[in-house]
Amino acid sequence: MAADMRLPTIRKAVSLLDSASDRKDLVVPGDVITSDTGFMRGHGTYVDEDKLTASVAGEVQRVDKLICVRPLKTRFNGEVGDVVVGRITEVQQKRWKVETNSRLDSVLLLSSVNLPGGELRRRSAEDELTMREYLQEGDLISAEVQSVFSDGALSLHTRSLKYGKLGQGVLVQLSPSLIKRQKTHFHNLTCGASIILGNNGFVWLYPTPEHLEEEAGGFYTSLEPVSLADREVISRLRNCLLALAAHKVLLYDTSVLYCYESSVQHQVKDILKPEVMEEIVMLTQQKLLEQEG
Repeated sequence: MAADMRLPTIRKAVSLLDSASDRKDLVVPGDVITSDTGFMRGHGTYVDEDKLTASVAGEVQRVDKLICVRPLKTRFNGEVGDVVVGRITEVQQKRWKVETNSRLDSVLLLSSVNLPGGELRRRSAEDELTMREYLQEGDLISAEVQSVFSDGALSLHTRSLKYGKLGQGVLVQLSPSLIKRQKTHFHNLTCGASIILGNNGFVWLYPTPEHLEEEAGGFYTSLEPVSLADREVISRLRNCLLALAAHKVLLYDTSVLYCYESSVQHQVKDILKPEVMEEIVMLTQQKLLEQEG
């Protein structure tokens, strides 16, 4: 049995130029956010002796006169338009139940999916009987939040051709608070792989397809063997995501790509070693600061 033994090393001093004044407001439960009575109380706050106090640990967000605290670790609270990656857990009458890392299972209605071939017609009883041919238990899908029910459950849809059933790839489950909101969450990275950054914290890595099968209406999944080079790229990206998440770095296409570039000098299996992980994340943060500055 092979054993990996490492000797203690001296840590390199790396300055990130992040003073306390540059950081966003972070609070813990009981911290007084403001004593000004002109602000309105939002999620994650309560009023104690005319002082607005935090009830959760997280980041203070101000929108005009409204103050709320966004928790650093929480279940996914979906909003209309969010991109999610989920797993089918149950096939019911005219709907699928989907696990999306939220408090309740999300719902994907039969009327909210594209029919194979892109047909535009009303769903019939025959479609209902063949639902498992479209999606069955255990299948992974990408979808968009269409609406939010009164109990907080999400209603999804896959009507666009960029959504639908996912084929070969790797699923990485992270905290939803680490995913940066952007105009698009589908990225073809220059390193040779593609990534779907779900707002719910589920990230999907897959080889960049050479051509898109639009005739399948989102249900086509390629079963062609994935080359060794593509598998290595996806494995490296997966370890980079885990390294960034361990150091609480926001995940978006630029940060993931910078982390990938910083890790090239190391083997894939070494990226998750604590000292290597720290070095890679430090280099990534420096690149991000240089880009912003």
